[in-house]
Amino acid sequence: MSRIAYFGPSGTFTEQAARVLARGRELVAVETIPAALTAVRKGETDLACVPVENSVEGPVTATLDGLAEDTPLVAVAEALLPVHFTVLTRGGTDPVRTVASHPHALAQVRHWLEHNLPDAEPVVASSTAAAAVGVRDGRYDAAVTAPVAVETYPLHVFADGVADVPDARTRFLLLGPPGPLPEPTGADRTSIVAAAANRTGALAELLGELASRGINLTRLDARPLKGNYGYYRFFLDFEGHLSEARVGNALAALRRRCEVRFLGSHPRADGVRATVAAAATDEDFAAASRWVDAVRSGELA
Repeated sequence: MSRIAYFGPSGTFTEQAARVLARGRELVAVETIPAALTAVRKGETDLACVPVENSVEGPVTATLDGLAEDTPLVAVAEALLPVHFTVLTRGGTDPVRTVASHPHALAQVRHWLEHNLPDAEPVVASSTAAAAVGVRDGRYDAAVTAPVAVETYPLHVFADGVADVPDARTRFLLLGPPGPLPEPTGADRTSIVAAAANRTGALAELLGELASRGINLTRLDARPLKGNYGYYRFFLDFEGHLSEARVGNALAALRRRCEVRFLGSHPRADGVRATVAAAATDEDFAAASRWVDAVRSGELA
């Protein structure tokens, strides 16, 4: 049986995502996102499940930095989870003076806390599950957790379905070593990280390579290059699969311009099909290539 390392401990949203993606694989909780990636790189597990972006709080920088550095890993699948929180306490009638959770979780329930627990002090924990452990052990009065936490920790459900933004979602990646890509479905996402030169128009040139081939960009994040102030890596997600001519052609053009790391082509969790612009289908690229070959051979003037 293959194994998936996930950003734990047990009782987190990442565990929920890992369950969706597991397909019979064994789940192994680890303490941090870098530890999950390291487990795959060292061969201790076959895959890793980690969060990559949240619709409210934005990118998960530990995941982006971990993918940009060290031995390459590629995404083979993703999960998209609605983010509704459960608030757990030990029960009883004691007042709630402290409420703990991961910083992203606290940010996503800030208004709910102001209205429902206005006298409680927010306390940062390393994860939503760690906050639940703190409540169980008496260090905090309440924890903002993933719904799955109630299965692991014997605590009282103070409130359920808590979220300042009702349609908030977090996207998780299933990552593994480079290898054969998942088959294209027509509803795919390709991800790369590119280190563009620090000069006028460098980013515009990169994006232009996608636009000129009718490729729709779905995410763009920037992270600084460590030890090189003023220089950035750009993380790009866009519609399409590497097996498609327009995507392969675009990546080749990007690679001519700058350093590029391929982060995967896989089916989108939301099932949204790619929009292929006019003159950007595989047949359009094939026909253009045949015409060039004909010109080179002297068959066409």
